[in-house]
Amino acid sequence: MDKTNRGREIILLNISGPDEAGQTASLTAILAEYDITILDIGQAVIHENLGLGILIQISEKSDSSPILKDVLFRAHELGLRVKFTPIPEAKYSEWVSHQGKDRFIITLLARQLTACHLAKVTKVISEQGLNIDIISRLSGRIPLDDTDGKTKSVVEFSVRGTPKDNEALKREFIEISKETGVDIAFQVDNMYRRNRRLVCFDMDSTLIQAEVIDELARHAGVYDEVSAITEAAMRGELDFQESFKKRVSLLKGLDVSVMQEIADHLPLTEGAERLFRTLKRFGYKTAILSGGFNYFGNYLKSKLGVDYVFANELEIADGKLTGRHVGEIVDGAKKAEMLKLLAFKEDLDLEQVIAVGDGSNDLPMIQLAGLGIAFHAKPKVQASAKNSISEIGLDAILYLIGFRDREINA
Repeated sequence: MDKTNRGREIILLNISGPDEAGQTASLTAILAEYDITILDIGQAVIHENLGLGILIQISEKSDSSPILKDVLFRAHELGLRVKFTPIPEAKYSEWVSHQGKDRFIITLLARQLTACHLAKVTKVISEQGLNIDIISRLSGRIPLDDTDGKTKSVVEFSVRGTPKDNEALKREFIEISKETGVDIAFQVDNMYRRNRRLVCFDMDSTLIQAEVIDELARHAGVYDEVSAITEAAMRGELDFQESFKKRVSLLKGLDVSVMQEIADHLPLTEGAERLFRTLKRFGYKTAILSGGFNYFGNYLKSKLGVDYVFANELEIADGKLTGRHVGEIVDGAKKAEMLKLLAFKEDLDLEQVIAVGDGSNDLPMIQLAGLGIAFHAKPKVQASAKNSISEIGLDAILYLIGFRDREINA
C-alpha cells in the first residue's frame, strides 16, 4: 500500500492469557518504539488470567504491518494470545460522541452471588438501554467453605446511558431482590457519590437488633401493649408522636437501674463495628438520629465513636421513670431537620449525606439525603427509599460508598 494514500489506522488489541508480572510493560515497550498513540486502555486479572485491551492509533506515515508483527511475536514469547481488530474512524468518532452521557453505579450485594443474580440484573440493564462499561469485585475472595454464614459477595457495575423508565427499573430491581435474595443499589455516578462525608443512623432495629422501648416494657411488665403500638407506628399506621406518648406512659414507675442493664446487653447489628471503625479511620462524621432514647444513644456513642446523638429524653424522678418525656419529641420530621442542621454545621451539601433507617419515621431523612438506605426495613419503607439493604450487614454501606475489602481491612 502506498504510504501517501494510507490514512490513519485505529486498531484494537485484545490480549489474553496467564498473568505474569511485566507483561503490560513488555508489550507497551514495543508500541513505544513506534511512537504509537494510545486512545484507550483497560486491563483486568481474574484468577491469574489477564485480559488487556489497548486501542491504538497509527499515524498516516507509519505502516501497521511491522508494528503488529512485533506485538504478535512478543505476545507469543510471553505465552499470550492477541487479536487485532481494525476500528473505522467513523465508528471511533461515534464512540467519542457518547462522552458526557449519564453514568450510574449498580451494586449487587449478597452472601453469595449466583449466575441467576447476574443474568436477571444485566437483562434489566440491557432492556433499559444502559451499557455496562466496567464490572468490579469489591468484596474479598470468597472461600469455598463458608463456616459462619457471614460471607459477602459484592460486585459493582459502571454503566452509562439514560434509563428508559427510572420507576420501572427500580420496581424490577426490587422484584429481583425479593425473588433471589440479592440487594441491588442504583446510584448516579457523580462527584457527590465519591465524596459522602456524613452518615446519619436510626438506632433501634438499625444500629442495634432491638427496639429499646420494647425491652423497657418487658421489664415493666407491659411488653405486649407497647410492642403492638410500636409495630403499628413503624408500619406508619399510627402518628409517631401519639404512639410515642402512649408507650412512654406505660413505663411509669420503672426503676432507672434497668436502663443500664439493658444497655449492657444491647445486640449490635452485624457489621456495625466494622462500619464505624472504617468511617472513623477515613474521616467521616456519624450521627444517631433516633426516636428512641438519649441514654442508649450516648451508650452507643461511647462504644462506637459516634460524633452526634439526637434522641428523646425520658423524665426521671426519685430514681424511677415518670411516664413522661422531656423536651421536643424526635419524630420523622425532626430527624430530617437535624440532618439538615448537621449538614450545615459540617459545611456539606445534602448530596454528601447518607441516611440509614428501617421505619416509616426514618423516611423523611432517607428521602432527603443524597444516599438514602432502608436497612432491613418494612416493605413500605423499602418501596419509598432510594436504596435498600436486606441481605447482609450494616457494613454493606461501605461498598455503596465505593470501598473495597482490601481498603476496609487494611
